[in-house]
Amino acid sequence: MEDDDDGWLARLGHVPERVDRTAFTGRVVLLAILAVWSWSLIRADYRTGDLIESFLHRPLLIFHEAGHLIFLPFGEWMSVLGGTLGQLLMPAILGLALLWKNRDPFGGAVGLWFLGVSVMDVAPYMYDALDPRLMLLSGHTGAEGGSHDWIYLFRSLGLLQRARMIGSLTHTIGAALVLLALAWAAWLLLRQRDRLAGDVLHED
Repeated sequence: MEDDDDGWLARLGHVPERVDRTAFTGRVVLLAILAVWSWSLIRADYRTGDLIESFLHRPLLIFHEAGHLIFLPFGEWMSVLGGTLGQLLMPAILGLALLWKNRDPFGGAVGLWFLGVSVMDVAPYMYDALDPRLMLLSGHTGAEGGSHDWIYLFRSLGLLQRARMIGSLTHTIGAALVLLALAWAAWLLLRQRDRLAGDVLHED
């Protein structure tokens, strides 16, 4: 059987000997949906907050707020940063679990895509820190006294004047991760196409 090596590189490109045709079709459809969605997300203007109007912002916000609570025992600074860490760790852990435990690199690629979107979701708040205009959960902007994570973090690090540059760079990194995930998933599907075997109860 190919890919007997259990190393990371082998898992990144693992393809079952027999690929279920229905499951394969579902993956193709999912990849097409993610590709179209990616174009919309990458083109959304992070500088004006358009990006955070996406549907995905809402579930990410749940993990963001949970991150504040999870990192609370480590002090105020880590608790504030914990919001961003929470929304980044969730898709990262999901992707790694699918890749390593389930030996499912396509699932890992979807996890990487979600991580890229989450990174892009952080960018508007970073960019906004210098001249805060985004409405926060408190109902106020950072300029009006709302609790703005990245004003606090950048100010504590002496980086507030570079907020827009860092926000722009963060958006670029997130977009690159999204495109990398799509390319990875497409490559896997091309390899899986050569091993289609009708209806397979368990791909192995």
